[in-house]
Amino acid sequence: MKCLRRTAATAFLGFALALGIAQPPAGAEPETPPTTAATAPAPAAAEFNVRDYGAVGNGSTNDTAAINKAITAANTAGGGIVRFPSGTYESKKTIRMKSNVTLQLDAGSTISGNGADTYDPPEPNQWDDYQDYGHSHFHNAMIYGDNLSNIGFTGSGVIDGDGALITGNPKPGEADKIISLTRCKNLTLSGITLREGGHFAALINNCDNVVSDRLTIDTAMDRDGWNIISTTNVKITNAHLEANDDALAFKSDYALGAKLNNGHVTVTDSYLSAGCCNALMFGSETCGDFTDYRFERITIKGSDKSGLGLVSMDGAKISDVHYKDITMTDVRSPIMQKVGTRKRCGNNPGVGSISNITYTNIKANGTTPSFSPTLWGESGSGRIHDITFTNVDITVPGGNGTMSTNPPSNDPTDYNPKAIGTRPAHGWYIRGADNVRFTDSEVRFAANDGRPAVIADNSTGVRFDRFTAQRGSNSPSDLLFQTVNGYCVAGSANTNGGALRISQTGSSQNCGGGPSPTRYEAENATYSTGSTVDSDHTGYSGTGFVNTPNTVGAYVEWTVNASEAGTADLVIAYANGTTTSRPLDIAVNGVTVAAASPFAGTGAWTTWRTVTVPVALKAGANTVRATATTANGAPNLDFLDGPA
Repeated sequence: MKCLRRTAATAFLGFALALGIAQPPAGAEPETPPTTAATAPAPAAAEFNVRDYGAVGNGSTNDTAAINKAITAANTAGGGIVRFPSGTYESKKTIRMKSNVTLQLDAGSTISGNGADTYDPPEPNQWDDYQDYGHSHFHNAMIYGDNLSNIGFTGSGVIDGDGALITGNPKPGEADKIISLTRCKNLTLSGITLREGGHFAALINNCDNVVSDRLTIDTAMDRDGWNIISTTNVKITNAHLEANDDALAFKSDYALGAKLNNGHVTVTDSYLSAGCCNALMFGSETCGDFTDYRFERITIKGSDKSGLGLVSMDGAKISDVHYKDITMTDVRSPIMQKVGTRKRCGNNPGVGSISNITYTNIKANGTTPSFSPTLWGESGSGRIHDITFTNVDITVPGGNGTMSTNPPSNDPTDYNPKAIGTRPAHGWYIRGADNVRFTDSEVRFAANDGRPAVIADNSTGVRFDRFTAQRGSNSPSDLLFQTVNGYCVAGSANTNGGALRISQTGSSQNCGGGPSPTRYEAENATYSTGSTVDSDHTGYSGTGFVNTPNTVGAYVEWTVNASEAGTADLVIAYANGTTTSRPLDIAVNGVTVAAASPFAGTGAWTTWRTVTVPVALKAGANTVRATATTANGAPNLDFLDGPA
């Protein structure tokens, strides 16, 4: 083993700069680059091979002591990479992480758990009563660390519990999680696979600045995938998480003796599945507030509770959460929002709330039996408010007969979708919610159903714009409003193109709310040669729609007037009855502002959807041209809504 002759501070600074987790000291003068054609690259992080510290990697020898020696050496040197070459490293005891250390698992390497019952015992916790045992104790894990900074788990190898980790409450010596980290800062968890994690593959609590790319978790035979608790500034990309319990859950508990905030999170381009429970979940532990979450381009396959679950059970205020471009199949409860009154949190929590949540371009298919998509708020400050659904299409199993439209039973201390009885609507059931808006969305069933498609109860400001609902042969109505102050249904229809049947009791209608946008019908616009104005597919606005030739360059061009210069949202309505996108370039005054916007399939030529394009307009007349970029031509174009 070579001796390191750099100082600890110098060694870690080089390591941290190489990984992009540190900056030069404040006020330091930049180092003058050498007078060569190119500046020399930053020094590589120091490397510590576990085999140099006695690890064997033969799958039977206990390598824990050697691994911990390598970690200590890297930490003592000021930081470095602890490398695991190909091999199976049996770990019968807890691996103890230290600051400024990254475990790098090379291809073919595995850290394997063991059932010898010699892991660190769980630490005592005076706050045990506020969350489940697994959330309350952290030491009893394959890998544990507390109050650490600049740590990582990278490479392409595997950390495998190997059937040795416990899914329930462990006895002394047993571990119930693979990775357990508290109070950490600057965590990287990328490239590796976590398998058979017991209760949790990974559990982090009160961490900040977490980056994960290409993480794979397989706990389909155990319980949770990744629980991210009381944590801020998280970026997850290209994750593939398959769990039996919750796949990816954001929580906030009282295990560390305080209500801690959560937020500033993005999750993109990922795959999730959950066997018994929730795929993408907030809660149930919800002590501290949550804000600023973005979930985009996510596929969910399988969830016996919620596909997209969002509950506030313990006093948390959950706000500014945005879901976009998400596809769900085989989910029992596609979308579930609930405010509950469990209050399992210290510091005398009140009742929480859910607000400013958006769902855009969501498609879901449920399984049998299922729970209707639900918004359920509590009275007073616990109501749900400011929720928008745009291009949200849900197919439910259906198959129920007619039933009472009275509110179903509800256990306010239970977050499970089944804690609310059978909803009296086969589609959306909304109760205790204000300012809820559906635009260009629909609900269908697989089997005939006798319930209304939507029931809104004890709510205000519930609006449906261009909403499509499937009608059961014996359903008393399509949309039912019960004690709703200010409902509105505009431009909506059943799946056969007929008007929706609307019923109300103790409710009032209000379709006001500011100036309406100016509508520019496609049939009144300019369009490419060979285009026709057709009316053979129902549900369009105006007198028809434009059907362009199937050629590259086919277009429709509107002239849009603006009273003053500034930014505006242009809303383009279209139908695409194929399964292939028909992308369009959107140009304003001859300048392309949105290249190859997808204009994805809508499922049928009678199903109309919208695409919103933010643009800069000049005062007066503006030309807006939508041009096909493929040989399939444009979708059928109905209208453009511009500024009022």
